[in-house]
Amino acid sequence: YWPAGQYPPAAAAAPGVVPPPYGAAPAATLNTTEPVYHGTVKPVPNFNALQDAEALRKAMKGFGSDEKAIIAVLAHRSAAQRLEIIKAFKTAYGKDLIQNLKSELSGNFEDVILALMQERSQYEATCLRKAMKGAGTAENVLIEIICTRTNTELTAIKKSYTELFQRDLEGDIAKETDGHFRRLLISALQAGRPETTTVDVAQAQTDARALYEAGEKRWGTDESKFNEILMTRSYAQLRATFREYLTLSKHDIVTAIEKEMSGDLKRAFKAVAKAINNRPAYFAERLFKSMDGIGTDDEALIRLVVTRCEVDMLEIRMAFESQYGKTLARMIEGDTKGDYKRVLLALIGEA
Repeated sequence: YWPAGQYPPAAAAAPGVVPPPYGAAPAATLNTTEPVYHGTVKPVPNFNALQDAEALRKAMKGFGSDEKAIIAVLAHRSAAQRLEIIKAFKTAYGKDLIQNLKSELSGNFEDVILALMQERSQYEATCLRKAMKGAGTAENVLIEIICTRTNTELTAIKKSYTELFQRDLEGDIAKETDGHFRRLLISALQAGRPETTTVDVAQAQTDARALYEAGEKRWGTDESKFNEILMTRSYAQLRATFREYLTLSKHDIVTAIEKEMSGDLKRAFKAVAKAINNRPAYFAERLFKSMDGIGTDDEALIRLVVTRCEVDMLEIRMAFESQYGKTLARMIEGDTKGDYKRVLLALIGEA
């Protein structure tokens, strides 16, 4: 991050053009790049789905099962490769691999393995359905998934939700939530955020002023203005806006949201802002909270590890250690045990 009002001149410089000095007046527009993230689970080279299917059958044949052999295969294959293994298993043995796994495994270990056997969008759709099914709604799950995903990811989740449950995700969200919180989630579900990496500096300054006047500067908060700006600007544009906000306020945008809002809406807007500023740091915080204190929120821990292991887990691990002074692996080791611990460590690349 750069100081408020200052910009990385290299981002604005065209090839062969000498950039202005650091801290110089910002250009009218800036060309930026989005961060590049790295997963800890990657496609294995020389992949052979039939060999893996055979290894899994052997691991589940007879009395009991060889959990370490199951981890060796499924925690070290990409989601696409695991889907191929499912097909190869049924083709070779006439049995459903997922049903076999269900009959052989149990507890949190079973939950991790079964989560791995779905496409990520299907698993996330399943998490959302579970969060809204029955009495009450797990708003934290809605926030974690809907407020942090890209346009492409949200489109895939909506499609999977309809295919799996013959229901409309936006319609269910509308029934289960209300007020400005519902508006924010429905805005996000449109998957219409601009994806340009060019920053309009004047617009960033205007938006920062509008956010300040909609929140800290007035009595009460204009939630609709926050919704409009945070949902209709690109990630790059919003990072610039958040920097400009610091020239107007004693607080950063996350602190301003904390002070000005409450309840689920506050948590949702904070998730949006944090994920835009530094997505790995946001998920590192969520992982820490799933294990901090007495007891472990295993459902959250599993969801976070499974959904991020192929996306940005390497950066999440780095952010975790930077923020909390301990490694993610060390915290998992202290909060879990047995095969459950082993599969989580494998998925975060620490086995």
